[in-house]
Amino acid sequence: MNYRLVFVALSFFSLTTMAQINIYQVLPRLYGNTRNNNTHNGTLAENGCGKFVDFTSSRLKKLQQNGYTHIWYTGLIAHATQTIYPNLPQDNPEVVKGKAGSPYAIKDYYDVDPDLATITQNRMQEFEALVERTHKAGLKMLIDFVPNHVSRQYHSLARPTGISDLGQNDDTTQAFKSTNNFYYCPSEELRLNDILGHEGSYKEFPAKATGNDHFDAQPGKYDWYETIKLNYGVNYFDNHSKHFDPTPDTWLKMTDILLYWAQKGVDGFRCDMAEMVPVEFWNFALTRLKADYPHLIFIAEVYNPSEYRNYLQQGKFDYLYDKVGLYDTLRAVVCGQSSAAAITSCWQAIDDIRPQMLNFLENHDEQRIASDFFAADPFKALPALVVSTCLSTNPFMVYAGQELGERGMDDEGFSGHDGRTTIFDYWTVSSYLKLLKGKASYTAKEKKLSNYYTKLLQIRRDVPAISQGKMFDLMYVNNTRENNFNPDKQYAFLRSDGKQHILIIANFDANPTQVGLCIPAHAFDYLSLKAGKCRAQDLLTGEKRTLDIERDKILSISLPANGATLLSF
Repeated sequence: MNYRLVFVALSFFSLTTMAQINIYQVLPRLYGNTRNNNTHNGTLAENGCGKFVDFTSSRLKKLQQNGYTHIWYTGLIAHATQTIYPNLPQDNPEVVKGKAGSPYAIKDYYDVDPDLATITQNRMQEFEALVERTHKAGLKMLIDFVPNHVSRQYHSLARPTGISDLGQNDDTTQAFKSTNNFYYCPSEELRLNDILGHEGSYKEFPAKATGNDHFDAQPGKYDWYETIKLNYGVNYFDNHSKHFDPTPDTWLKMTDILLYWAQKGVDGFRCDMAEMVPVEFWNFALTRLKADYPHLIFIAEVYNPSEYRNYLQQGKFDYLYDKVGLYDTLRAVVCGQSSAAAITSCWQAIDDIRPQMLNFLENHDEQRIASDFFAADPFKALPALVVSTCLSTNPFMVYAGQELGERGMDDEGFSGHDGRTTIFDYWTVSSYLKLLKGKASYTAKEKKLSNYYTKLLQIRRDVPAISQGKMFDLMYVNNTRENNFNPDKQYAFLRSDGKQHILIIANFDANPTQVGLCIPAHAFDYLSLKAGKCRAQDLLTGEKRTLDIERDKILSISLPANGATLLSF
């Protein structure tokens, strides 16, 4: 076999000067809640709620020390809720999902969630204090930007003087008009009978199109019925024709919203369902934002691989979710539904944009690793964690509680028994209580898992061979099951910055194993490896050993069950 030609076909990327990013995603509503009452479908008064102040300076600093560079506060912007606050608009519960409401049904883009404030009328000052604490702790702050849809009863009281409200000047007699902010079903009233099972009290005339591109007056229970679709100048009634000249009013309003939060010190935005908004808007808005705030980062939730490069290049995004590629593949490998060798095709498919893909194993949309719907045991995913964190220089994200093996198996209310942590309900999450109390409250297994996460994230951030180095995939010369290397259960690659080399082998087998691994001659040339005996240390365990590395020769390596080795030499 001509190994050199095979490797060239595989492709690779080289050194990048981009700083390593480790993101901690957390839902403040849940994080600081210590009520621990947990009444099914309970109200705010019954079940309690976390607050801005729960993110203390010491807790934020601890996150920074544990290897994180950014924190994504999920659900800070004011959204529809069944909780009633004096002097604030009341939402009809028929168009609110859950007692707390979905963070992605925004009802005032210029305000923050009153649930999170200790004193409701001081909520913006409390938010601004959180921005300051976050920065003082050495972390950068990310928040949601939800551009595709808003809540049914959207109305901004907090918008700056001189800015008209969304829909305020719409011509509601037209299904589509380029100057409108919403889409309409003229002469039709919204019908929620299929969802409610009866005639409801919520009235909307004319009906507006529903957020998930549902353009009639009768959404179903599986639609995003609590939201309405924003109009960016795309006529869905005329073969998606585009009307971008003159600049649509929605473009201007949404750009102003981004500028508003940037002015408050936010460092970046996770943009919800970005691919449902035309890429031309993103080019317009992000060009303007980055001209004034060049440090801002924008992360897009995009699931269509054929659109990846479009949203990065024309849309000006910094990073995209790698969900349908690496996440889905790693989950399948952990669950025994796919071969570890399939990981190679994941990075090959996006090799030219790989540093711009955000890796993760959990987020608020996905099921928890430790849930019965995924692996049922968080330790089974440790080899996937190593691959996801160490394969490239791109960002990696952890969802709060993941580091303690949160199971997400509660039946909270609107969010049922589905292996996810609710975003719709007031609730106390067991792992979050322990995060607040500290390591003294952890079980032995939780301490072990937490330490593993911390160690890996610190390696990602602090070891140049991982944070900035080249990658060389070793699977193409270790794919025949020879020498006890099983490509269905083991995945091997090298990382190097030219000074330090790290051999990484992830073992998805439930049993410890001794494997024989070939390091091809081309790896020596490409990474400037030196043949012969050398001292090596496992960065995860600290264990030291001697390696005898030769071109195209077999190296014998011991691997832990459901684990990995990171041999630095």
